[in-house]
Formats: sequence, structure tokens, C-alpha cells
Amino acid sequence: MDIETTGGSPKTEKITEIAIYHFNGNEVTDEFISLVNPEKNIPYYITALTGISNEMVENAPKFYEIARDIVNFTEGRILVAHNASFDYKFIRSEFKSLGYEFRRENMCTLRLSRKLLPGHRSYSLGNLCRDLNIVIKGRHRAAGDALATVKLLDLLLNRSRETGQQDMLQASISSTLKNLHPDLDKDNIDSLPEATGVYYFLNDQQQVIYIGKSNNIRKRVMSHLSNNSSRRAIEMKENIAGINFELTGSELIALLIESSEIKKHAPRYNRAQKRKTMHYGLYSQKDEQGYYRLEIDRTVNRINQVPETCFQNKAEAKSILTKLIERHWLCQKLCGMYDTDGSCFHYEIRQCNGACIGKEAPDIYNQRVMRALSAFYHKHKNLLIIDRGREESERSVVQLENGKYIGFGFLNTEESYLQLEDIVNCIRIYEDNRDIQQIIKTYLNKHDVEKIVRY
Repeated sequence: MDIETTGGSPKTEKITEIAIYHFNGNEVTDEFISLVNPEKNIPYYITALTGISNEMVENAPKFYEIARDIVNFTEGRILVAHNASFDYKFIRSEFKSLGYEFRRENMCTLRLSRKLLPGHRSYSLGNLCRDLNIVIKGRHRAAGDALATVKLLDLLLNRSRETGQQDMLQASISSTLKNLHPDLDKDNIDSLPEATGVYYFLNDQQQVIYIGKSNNIRKRVMSHLSNNSSRRAIEMKENIAGINFELTGSELIALLIESSEIKKHAPRYNRAQKRKTMHYGLYSQKDEQGYYRLEIDRTVNRINQVPETCFQNKAEAKSILTKLIERHWLCQKLCGMYDTDGSCFHYEIRQCNGACIGKEAPDIYNQRVMRALSAFYHKHKNLLIIDRGREESERSVVQLENGKYIGFGFLNTEESYLQLEDIVNCIRIYEDNRDIQQIIKTYLNKHDVEKIVRY
């Protein structure tokens, strides 16, 4: 296969020509060749390179008009191209714009040539074919380059047989997954979306053995299915007989569902997973003099107390707290950052108003503490956290009431008359716990959401 395009980026450019040959290992058995109207201007320098002009493609079919033909022509086959990732990404991008997930196993003759034909100065299709005496009839045209790729592949097949390296061909096929459970249906894998949500791995007894979340479910699942880095990873992969998923749109809701579902199912492979744990928390409480004191402590030491926010390590916690102290003129001593019986260092250099020695009234000092903590989710607020949904006309909603996690839901934004009561009514009730509180606080601290409604 080979394509010509209006430029180098599949995100912004379009296909102008495509050529595909069926090759059975001995001869070409069929072909599909077509110019494509890119529905945009072809730059002059591209025309100079390929010879394809705006006039040539003016009456050519648009990609959507030949999309079904391409699907049918490539069904059940391995796409072979020189620098295959370029062609494959462009074709997938064209199909994605039509709302279709195009997926085929693919093989790259450029990468194979470097392994099977070492020592060439250049491995571009033109230079390599010149070295190998392969004539290209129509360089930088899809049909010419694709047919040259057929001849190159034929040579590589012969070379692999001569050198006993046939296994290298099989290993070079992108997306070939090995040692999977025999019950894991390929259609199950192909149906996985490139979207945010939660995924479930099931064994042959339909038991949940692993739960995860990702902003790209397909990409994350494929990484699991190709993971041979440890005995445990291989063992889990070999036990996956089915895959389910739930789309969320919102990463926050994916995190909340993941946490809840892991507690519910206690999957075998989640319990041993090395997760990103929030080991440290920032805690606040009033002392006997009425001052709010802040303290960094291990979350395991405060099981019954909800932190203002959480951190993965102590260094991160100290860094954030130091910024709060400087920004809001908080007392180092009352924040646990300066151990002394007298005044803190900042008081000596006039960056503290003297709360450490009782010179600043507690109510005045505490107002600044509360302003500092407002950067995080404050536990006494009633909140509706509104963010993206599973589709354009939908928004996700997470509800907290008096600091307690109530649950989440999805809202159809096309219904413009919605009131607060309607929003709250979409909420599905979920259990609140310390892990959920950490997830919400940490997420709001590190990510932007579309809207936060306080009520």
C-alpha cells in the first residue's frame, strides 16, 4: 500500500491518492488504485513532488466515497508499506473523521529492510530500490511506490528464507498479540474505544480479575495484552478471556468508578498492583489558642481524619505548603515547618505577623489560612463538579454535600431549562470513603474542570 497526501501531518492534511495491491507471496492478485479529492488545496511544493495537482483531483472521489471499498479490500489482510506508520496513521485519521475505527495488522518494509538488508547508506524507498535494482515506475505516485514495495517485500521474503529468519517477519507485524487466552475474541479487542473510561478483564469463569481506568481505553488495554515484562503480567494476560468497559468521558468519574469497583470486586491482579498512592496529607485543626495549625503527615497515621489535600511524597507536600506560607503570610511554626518555642524565622524577617507568639489575633490569622486552603476543595462546601460527558451533548456531574461524596451522574445539556433540582436528580448514589475523598481533592488540585457550582 502507498498513499500521497497534501502534507506531512494526519491531523491537518488529507490523502490525495491511494494504491493497494493484493500480494499472496508470489504474485499480485488484485489492485485498488484511486486519486482522492482531499477537499482542500494541494500546496505547490507537493504538486512539484508528486505531480498531483488540484485540477487532477477536482473530479476524483472524496475519501468517504471510497471508504467502504478500502475496508472491504483490506479485510482480513496485513497492510504492508514502506514507513508503514505514516500511511497507517493517515488512513486511520481519514476513517476517524467519518466516525469509523479502522484497524489492520501492519508491517513496515523500511524497518524490515534495516534488519534483513544491513549496510545500506539510506533506507528511503527510492534509494533502497536503486541499490537493489528495483525499478520504480512513477516515483512519488501511489501506484508506482506501492508496486515497488511489493517487489521489495518479495525480496525480503526470499532473504528471510535464505537466512532462516522467517520468525522476524512474524515478529515485525504490528499489533500481533501472542499467548492470549483462546476465549478472548479478536472482535472484543477490535471494539475497544479510544476514549476515557473504565475497563474490566474477565477470566473464563466470567470473574473480574483486573480493573483499570484510562483516557484511552484501547491503548491501555493493548499495552496490557502486549506486556511481557514480568511473570505476573504474563500470567494476567494469559487469563484474560473477556474485556468489558464503561465510558465516562470524565477522567474524574473514571477514577471514582475504578476505586469503587476495585473495592467491590477485589480483583486478583489489582491487589498486587503498584498503584500511585497518596502517602502524605495536609491536615488542619485548631489548637488551644484558637489558631488553625497545618501539618504534613502520613495518611496511614490519620485514618479517621480527612486531609485537605494529598501528595505522593513528602517533598511534594513541603513544596506546596511552602508556597502557601509565602503567598498568604502564614506562620512557619503553626504550619509545622519551623520547630521553635519562640517566634518563627519569617517573623524575624517580617514575613509573619506574629501568630507564632500570639501577636496576631486567631480570627485574623485563620482567615488567611482558610483563603490558602481554598485552593483545594474545602470540606464544608456543597459542590457540583461539572465536566465533559460521554458525548458532546452531555456533561458529567459529581456531587458533594457538606464534604461528603454523594455520587455522580450524567446530564443532557440540550435540555436548557434544567434547574438545580434536575441536576441533583441525575446523581447515582455511591459510598463515600477516605480513598474517594483523596481522589476528588487531588484531582481538583491538579486539573481544571469545566465548572464548579457551589450551592
